[in-house]
Amino acid sequence: MSASSQFPFSWRIRVYWEDTDAGGVVYHASYLRFLERARTEWLRDRGIEQTRVRSEHGVVFVVYGMELRFRRPAVLDDEMDATVRVVARKAAALEFAQSLVRVTDGAVLVDAVVRVACVGSEDFRPTPIPPNLIREG
Repeated sequence: MSASSQFPFSWRIRVYWEDTDAGGVVYHASYLRFLERARTEWLRDRGIEQTRVRSEHGVVFVVYGMELRFRRPAVLDDEMDATVRVVARKAAALEFAQSLVRVTDGAVLVDAVVRVACVGSEDFRPTPIPPNLIREG
């Protein structure tokens, strides 16, 4: 079983020049964008548009903590599956396990734990996640 198949959602990403450093290796900050895009697409896959959540519920989701482990480098033109799985849910927060897995060989390039808070869109104070908005998985 590949690492990506252990997750209920994955999003395919390709590495472009803009993602790399002068040596053609993915610059460390680019991995954050890849992980963010996967969480956004995970929401969309569940019918959740962030602009609609803000306008209808008055909340937004913000990253308040992140742990990354860089295992292997990605390089120009690599394709990766960015995986997303909810591992914990609190009243106003979610914790995600994410990975970036190279498609050609199944190598895990990055593992991440991402903690996201639900906050009011006006005051940015923690607020409960609206009922039935996000289910684990």
